[in-house]
Amino acid sequence: METFVLDLPKNYEVGSFELMNGHYITFEEYLEINVEGASLEWIDGKVIGFMPNNLQHQLIIGFLMTVMKLFVEIHNLGEVVQAGYAMKLEPQRRGREPDLVFVSKENARILTHKYLDGAADIAVEIVSPESVERDRKTKFGEYEKAKIKEYWLIDPQERRAEFYRLNAEGFYQSVETTGDIFQSEVLPGFFLRVEWLWHEQPPTLAALKELNLI
Repeated sequence: METFVLDLPKNYEVGSFELMNGHYITFEEYLEINVEGASLEWIDGKVIGFMPNNLQHQLIIGFLMTVMKLFVEIHNLGEVVQAGYAMKLEPQRRGREPDLVFVSKENARILTHKYLDGAADIAVEIVSPESVERDRKTKFGEYEKAKIKEYWLIDPQERRAEFYRLNAEGFYQSVETTGDIFQSEVLPGFFLRVEWLWHEQPPTLAALKELNLI
């Protein structure tokens, strides 16, 4: 299939923009579209682009990717993938790109070459000023409906981290941290000190040592 390489709209504003207004795009066509310098998501036939992340956003994602991936690999739990790999939520006609996802070994069948064909076990979103409503309301509802077991919302600007877990009724329930430590149930034995996230340079080596990974 042809890859569509599109330029950023000349009149875009910082935040998000819609590509190819008025044209219905299939999920398969969306996967072949590339806009240099922007990430894309598919919303019921529309392709929405988002501006590049700032340095703090990238540092937090890099830190979480390192510690989570090593933990998952050592314990043979599944796969951790960062943004750039779409998660297809078919019933909702959504193609989302969470900043980070964990897919358990039991759900490995949904990991395809080009996209995640179903709901991850954990989705992580780093909140930016322009994504507050999208991450806290829109995606919150979509991920809950898709039965993503844990949803981590990290807001570096507000220095606020929220963790949600599906309860027995299938709704997200806020998970309290104990002594500023979040314990994941989806990743047994994995914990996160929230203060690690706010360092100018995330303490990767210290975290790996505390998690007994090195």
